Amino acid sequence: MDNQSENIDNSAEERHKYDLEQQKLSLSLQEKLASLPGKPGVYQFKNDEGKIIYVGKAKSLKSRVRSYFQQGRPVDAKTKALVRKIADVDVIVVDTEAEALILENNLIKENKPRYNVLLKDDKTYPYVRVTNEPFPRIFPTRRVIRDGSKYFGPYAEGKHIRYVMKTIRSIFPIRSCDYDINAETIAKHKFRVCLDFHIGKCEGPCEGLVPREHYNEYIRQAMQFLNGRTNDVERAMIEQMGRLAEEMKFEQAAGVRNRLELLKEYNSKQKVLTTELVDRDIFALARVDKDAATVVFSIREGKLIGKKHFYLMNSAEETESEILSKTLERWYLETDFVPEEIFLSHEIESPDFLLDFLKNKRGGAVYISVPKIGEKKKLVSMAAANALFQLQELHIRNAQRDTIISRPVLSLQRDLRLSKPPLRIECFDNSHLQGTEYVSSLVVFEDGKPRKSDYRKFKLRTIEGNDDFAAMQEVVRRRYSRLIQDNEKLPDLIIIDGGKGQLSHAMEILRELGLADKIVVIGLAKRLEEVFFPGMSDSLLLPKTSSSLKLLQRVRDEAHRFAITYHRLLRDKRTFHTELTEVPGVGEKTAQKLLIEFGSVEDIKNTPDEELLKHAGKKAVAAIREYFKKQEEGEPEEDFDEEDEDLDEEIKSAKDEF
Repeated sequence: MDNQSENIDNSAEERHKYDLEQQKLSLSLQEKLASLPGKPGVYQFKNDEGKIIYVGKAKSLKSRVRSYFQQGRPVDAKTKALVRKIADVDVIVVDTEAEALILENNLIKENKPRYNVLLKDDKTYPYVRVTNEPFPRIFPTRRVIRDGSKYFGPYAEGKHIRYVMKTIRSIFPIRSCDYDINAETIAKHKFRVCLDFHIGKCEGPCEGLVPREHYNEYIRQAMQFLNGRTNDVERAMIEQMGRLAEEMKFEQAAGVRNRLELLKEYNSKQKVLTTELVDRDIFALARVDKDAATVVFSIREGKLIGKKHFYLMNSAEETESEILSKTLERWYLETDFVPEEIFLSHEIESPDFLLDFLKNKRGGAVYISVPKIGEKKKLVSMAAANALFQLQELHIRNAQRDTIISRPVLSLQRDLRLSKPPLRIECFDNSHLQGTEYVSSLVVFEDGKPRKSDYRKFKLRTIEGNDDFAAMQEVVRRRYSRLIQDNEKLPDLIIIDGGKGQLSHAMEILRELGLADKIVVIGLAKRLEEVFFPGMSDSLLLPKTSSSLKLLQRVRDEAHRFAITYHRLLRDKRTFHTELTEVPGVGEKTAQKLLIEFGSVEDIKNTPDEELLKHAGKKAVAAIREYFKKQEEGEPEEDFDEEDEDLDEEIKSAKDEF
C-alpha cells in the first residue's frame, strides 16, 4: 500500500509540474495572440520542440488564430489534439489573400506538418510545356519550372501525350530543336535549318525565314489547341484558307486545308462528355475506410482533355470539405487555366478565400457549385466513380506489393529456415593489396534486386597490415552504429563474405550493439560455397542449381565487385601520386603535366627526351631517365632530402643547391 500511495503522489506531482509548464506556455501564447494583426497572412503552429505542426492561411490572422483557443467552440478530435500540442505560433503577413494561399502551399510542401492535409499523387504526371522564349518551343516534360513557361495538363497516360504532341507537330509548323534563337543569333547566322524545314514541318525561324509575329501566331493557336479550344483554331484556319485562296496562293491554302483535316480527325477522337460547348473542371471525392481519393476532370468545349487523381491516406479525421478545398488549392496553384465553372461532389466551407484567388487568376467570374440533378450531376457522379476506382486500385497494388515476394527470396527463406522472408539483404566484403589501401564495401538487395542508392564504401581507418578479422569488425561497427543512431531500417539478413573467422568477429560487434538476436547473420565461404551460421560448427551446402544459392552468390559477387572497384580507384590515385613524384627533382606540377600529355607512366618512360623536354625542364627529364634506369638495373636508389623531392620546372633555372 505504501508503494501504491507513493506512486500516486509521484504521478500527482508530475501532473502538477506539467500543468505549470502549460500555464507558462499559455501565458506566452496569450501575449502573441493579443498582438496579432488583422491582416491576411499565414500562421505556423509549433510544438514544444519548435517543430512546425500546422500551417494555415487567413484573411485576418487575428481572428483566425484566436478561434483555435476559444472556449466552448465545437471542434473535431484532430483539432483538439493539435491545440493541445501548440506551444508557439509564428505569423507571416502578406498583402493579398492570393499571396497567402501560395505561401501556405509552399510552406506545407517544405515542412510537411503533421496536422495538415497532405495530398499525394502516385506518380509524376507529364505536362506539355510552352517555353518563355522569343521563338517558343513545345515539348512534353515531367518537371515544372516556374520561369514564365506555360504548362498544359497533366496527362494521365504517356500514350495520350505522345498522340497530342504528334498532332501538334502535324498541324503547326513549329520548331523541334533546342537552339537559343533570338534576334542576335539570327543576325550572326549562328544556326542552320534542319531536316524539319526541308520536309515542311518547320518554317526556319533559326535563319530568320519566318517573322517572329507569324511564328508566335502558330504558338498561340497551339496553346488554344492544348486548352481544348479547338473550335476557335478551326475557325481561324478556315479564315486563313479562304484568304489564301482569294490571294491565288492555292498551294499554301491546300497546306492549311490538310492541317485542318488533321485537326478535325483529332476532334473526332476526343471523348465528348456534354453537348454544351463550355469549359469546366469537376472535382469529386471517394472514401474507403480511413483513406480518400480525389479526381479532377478537365472539360474544354464539352470534351474531356485531362484527368488527375490525388490520395490521402489515414484521413478518417479529415472532412470532405477540407479535402476538396485542399485539392482545389493545389490544382489551381499548379495549373495556369481557370474555367468559368467548377463542379464539386461535396460542399466546401468558406469558399470565399479560394473564390477570390480563382477570380484574380482567371480575370473574371468563377462559379463553384454542387450539382444535385440532371446531366451535371451525372458528370460529378462519373468523376466520383473514377475516384473510387483509383482508391480501390491503390489498395490492390499495396496488397500485392506486401504479398508478392520474388521466388529466390522465398527459396532463401525456406533453405535457411528463416522465420520471415529476407526482403532486405546487406553484404560486406574487404579488399586490399598486401595490407595497403584497405577498403570495405556494403551492397544492399531488396526483394532480390540490387538497391544501388543504398550501397556504401568504407576506407578503413584502424587497420594495420593484413587483418581481415579486424577489418570486418570495423566496418560492421561503423555501419550499424550509424543505423542505430539515425534510427534507420535494419536488414533482415546480413551476409559476411568469408568463413567462420570473419563471421565470429562480426558477431562480436553485433552483440556489443545489441543486434545479435534481431538480425539473421550468415557467412558465405567461396571455396565450396558453404553457408555458416553463428555458433554452429557444421556448414550448410545448398544445391548448386537452387535459386537461393544463386541469389547469395549474386549478392556476394556484387559486394566483391564494388570493393574491388573502390580499391582500384584508391590504388590508381596512389600510383599517380607516387610513381613520378617519387622521382627526385620532379614535383607534382611537372608530374601532372606529363601524365596529362602522355597518358601513363609507361608512355612517359618510352617517350624520347626531345618530346619530354617540350613539357619539362632538362633536370627533370634527366632525373626521370636516371630513376627508370636504376629501376631496370635493380640498383638501390640514392636518398634525397625532402626539399629535393619538391623540385619542379618552376625552379629549374635556380642555382643547384645540392
